[in-house]
Order: sequence, then C-alpha cells, then structure tokens
Amino acid sequence: MLYMVVRMKLFLPLLLFVLFCTNPKKEDKMDKGNIRRPAVAGKFYPGNLNELQKEVDGFLESAKKEEIEGKIVGIICPHAGYPYSGAVAARSFKQIEDETVDAVILIGPSHRAYFEGLAVYDKGGWETPLGTVDIDKKLAKDLIVQNKAIRADPSPHIGEHSIEVQIPFLQRVKPNAKIVPVMMCEQNEQNCKILGDAIANVAKDKDVLILASSDLYHGDLYEECVKTDKRTLSYIKKMDPDGLLRALATSESQACGGGPIISLLFACRKLGAESAKLLRYTNSADVAGSKGGYVVGYSSFCIYKSESKTMHNGGTSEGLSEEEKKELIRIARETIEHKIKGKPIPKFTPLTKTLEEERGVFVTLKKDGQLRGCIGYIQPIKPLYQAVPDMAVQSSTADPRFPSVTEEELKKIEIEISVLTVPVRAKVEEIVLGKHGVIVKRGYNQGVFLPQVATETGWTKEEFLSNLCSHKAGLSPDEWKDKETELYIFSAEVFSEKE
Repeated sequence: MLYMVVRMKLFLPLLLFVLFCTNPKKEDKMDKGNIRRPAVAGKFYPGNLNELQKEVDGFLESAKKEEIEGKIVGIICPHAGYPYSGAVAARSFKQIEDETVDAVILIGPSHRAYFEGLAVYDKGGWETPLGTVDIDKKLAKDLIVQNKAIRADPSPHIGEHSIEVQIPFLQRVKPNAKIVPVMMCEQNEQNCKILGDAIANVAKDKDVLILASSDLYHGDLYEECVKTDKRTLSYIKKMDPDGLLRALATSESQACGGGPIISLLFACRKLGAESAKLLRYTNSADVAGSKGGYVVGYSSFCIYKSESKTMHNGGTSEGLSEEEKKELIRIARETIEHKIKGKPIPKFTPLTKTLEEERGVFVTLKKDGQLRGCIGYIQPIKPLYQAVPDMAVQSSTADPRFPSVTEEELKKIEIEISVLTVPVRAKVEEIVLGKHGVIVKRGYNQGVFLPQVATETGWTKEEFLSNLCSHKAGLSPDEWKDKETELYIFSAEVFSEKE
C-alpha cells in the first residue's frame, strides 16, 4: 500500500510533499475523451469486475445501518487498500443508501503530485472495473468560478488513490450519481476555508453529498495511534474544524486528509449540518491482528442535519407555541415602529430555545387587507429572534414594489410571519397546494411563492407554477415543465397579529 512514511503536519505540507511527491510522468497522460483510467485497480482493490463487485457488496451487506435522524450532508471515508479499510469505508456508504444524491463532491489529499491551490477534475469520467462514472460538468464549473485558487487541473488526479478507492463503493450504492473530484496538496487554513465556502455555495439547495477521503495516524507505535486518533475523532465529533486545524498543526492530531476533513466540516456547517456520527474506527494493526510494525488509523463518519432543521417531502415544522408566536410578532412590530420613527432598533433576546434556532422566515405587511410588503430568508441563515427584525426592516422599507411605510400608516399595518422549513427538491406531483411553498430555479433566475398564495388566489397547480415562473422568476410561464428547471418545496407556519 502507498503510505507516506513521515507524519504529516497540516502547515508543513510543502516540505513533505517536495520530499515524497512527484509530478505525474509523461506516460500517465489521460486517454482520449478525458476518461481517467484506474490507477490502483488490482492493488488497492480487485481489478476484476466480478471480484470487485463481490467484495464491495460483501462489505456493504455486513455494514450496520444506523438510525440517522436527519439528512446526511457529508461522509468521511478512509482510503487504504480494501483488505484494511474497506469494511470501515462501507459503513459510511451504507448510510446513504436511502438518501437522494444527484452528485458527490469528493475531496482527497495528494500523495504524489505537488501543486498549488485546489485541482478539480472537471469533465469526462472516471473508470473502474465496474464501469465509468460521469463528471458533473456544470457543478464542477460552478465550483471553479467560486475562487481563483480552485482550478480545472486533472493531472494531479492521475495515479492518485485517495479518491479512486471511493468510486467502486459509490457505483454500487448510488450508480446514477455524478462526481466532482477535488484534490488538495497544500492543506492549509486558507485552502480549507476557500474550498469549504465554495462547496457550500454550489451545494446549497441541491442533492449534493460531500465526501472527504482520509486515513488518520501514520506511525510505528500502536498505543500512540489509538491515543492520537482519539483526539482527532473528538474534534470531528464536535464539528470543530478550527480546533482540528490547530491540533494537526501541532501534531496533537494526525490525518493525511486533514485538509479534506476540515473543508468538509466548514462546508457542512454552512449548509446547516450540526451533527457528526462516528460509524466505525479501527487501525491496520487491529485488522491484521498484530500490534507490531507500521500502524495506520481508519474511521468513517456521517455529517447530518437534524430532523428539526430538515424537511422531507414538504413536511411541516415542529411548531411554535402561542407565546413564541406573540413574541415574534412583538419583535416585528417594535422593529418596524422604531425604524420608521428613526429610533435605534432594540436589541432583542431569545425568549425560548426554539427562538434561537436558525430558520427561514418571511415578514408580510398588509394594509386594509392589501399587500404592503413581503421579504424573507428562504434558508435558515439566522436565529428566529434575529431573522424576524431583519426581515421586518426589509419588508417595511426595502420591498422594491412599494414605497417605505410611513409613520402615518403604522396603525393600519398588519403583520404576518411565516416560519419556514428547509426547502427540498421535489417533483410537480409532490406539490400540495396550500401546504407547500414552492421555489422555482433555472440558472440565475429564481422565484418563490409562500404556501398561502395558492389559498388566497384559488389558482390551480398549473396556474400557481405558471405565475411563479412569469411573475417571480422572470421565466416564461411554461418553463416549470422543462426538466432543466428545478423545483423545491417547503412548508410554513403562518401567524399574524389578528390571531
């Protein structure tokens, strides 16, 4: 197996990679069609189709399926030879069997090529004995334009094993998913944050899984392996990328794919995930049954959003108490009155733990029964007690359809608040009028209708979607029928001052 012989420090990769990494040889050039041929088939995993399929399926059948109360956003998998780490990796892949996954962004550390920035394999496909997986060209392009440090560069991927060994598992669990492989060499804080932010931006509102490929401790001492890996696992469990950065920099922790793990944690946190579950941990000595010699640690994790922050098929939220609803209305009313009268907006404190939750929210203003302003956060960006005053200011002064509310109007303004669940991708037939709000998205065009729009207008589903396209998203009325147009649904808990 291809392992680095020295311990890797997160902030010393340049020296170590100069010593141990080489640029791909000329004979390693890609074949025509941008198809990356397998580099470690027959070495890290079986090179024969039937043998590989049997081995991967065997690992998956033996893997335990955990009860994950939420939506899985990312997984962490080891990348050693299958006899050593295959069973550990299978635990992560087992958890996503029932998840909707259109594409996977795989982040791997480079063991053999030195380069600056982040290298994306942006077109073509990756071949294994099980077949070829297509690159998601659009997602790759969207990722590359996020930052100049992220570049289209397939060459570091040739000959590298850290991402390749994940592909056969993915082919068996999610055979229709496309991939975007990303290679890291300099695993510093800057690159980790750039990549984490970029992935969060392109994965938002999409069924994209993030995968970080990494082994843990590399060294000669079994006891040190167990001790060091325990510290490393604790940072991942706490979803603490900053702590893991510091620990890797001082060798308190070790992970050859520390940068990919940290990038994944940054991205997952930005996407709303707050929990990391350790699925399995072991090391090469325990697998081999001998504690002497070189030791490498292996772990598998899944990172997920809890049910309280996730909606499946437009499910409803957990619900606010009457006291919490009245408090949010009070916050909105005081905010608008202070803003319109030119007074400093009060600093609010959360009445309950629920009001500290990050939730999407819209503040709607009506006057004499007619709309007077409506703006909101679709995604859970801020805690409710902070998001409501933000949107109260926006709806009363920044809705481009209306002039700012005047002081004379304040007594006639009625406030309605809609607290949202997290939007999920949906098909037309899954939309339930009156229950679901809908987001339509095509390229850079996007529009949203809250659930109550259908009730207030009496539109049919076709009329609802046509008006959403034409009046809110700047699309033609029938573009919701096109397979390239994306639809997302959410539900809302709606309450007003009248209640």
